[in-house]
Order: sequence, then C-alpha cells, then structure tokens
Amino acid sequence: QVQLVESGGGLVQAGGSLRLSCAASGLAFSRCAMGWFRQAPGKEREFVAAITWSGGRTYYTDSVKGRFTISRDNAKNTVYLQMNSLMPEDTAVYYCAARLSYSDTYYLLRNDYPYWGQGTEVTVSS
Repeated sequence: QVQLVESGGGLVQAGGSLRLSCAASGLAFSRCAMGWFRQAPGKEREFVAAITWSGGRTYYTDSVKGRFTISRDNAKNTVYLQMNSLMPEDTAVYYCAARLSYSDTYYLLRNDYPYWGQGTEVTVSS
C-alpha cells in the first residue's frame, strides 16, 4: 500500500549534476518527515539529507553540504534531491525514506524511517 518510488539516477561525469525524485503514495505525505540515504557497494547505508514535513528545515551530512539540496512539494507528494558538483565518491544506490511525524522535525537515523523506496543507482565517473 505504501509506496516510495525513486527516479532520476544514472551515469554522470564528475562535476555534473543529477536531480533525484521520490514519489510517495499510500500515506499522509504532508505529515511525513522525509530523508535520503545512500549505499555504496560493500558499505553500510548512510544518511545523506533530511527534511521536515513542512519543508522549513533541512539537514545534510558534512560530505554533501553545499553540493546537495533536499526539497519537497507536498501538493505533488514528492521529495527531491538536487545533486551538484558530483564526485566519484557519491557513487551509490540512493534511497528515499519516510516516517510519520506529529511535529515539524527531521530524522537522521536509518531506524527512524519505517518506509523505504527500492533505490535508484547513481554512478559518477572520473
């Protein structure tokens, strides 16, 4: 019933940009905090960015600050991740995650999020 579907991944050269989208259905999107995580081959899934249900506050892991921007459009039930100045170290499968919240709060941990998409692959070549 609950579905999160990522799109926008692909192959890009270092220094390029990609915009990921995550379309949500089956839940009250406007009451959900949203996050992006990524998992490189052979590594653990790690936090990338988070946004509160209103979109008023965001948080980023240090390695992407100044390069990535998370945003949302509650009218479209969609969250985005704009990725600029991509580096080979950004290569990973990127996952969208959601959790219901009763306050305008963001969440940083994998276990904070009960709902996950299937992921979209991003490959940055040097």
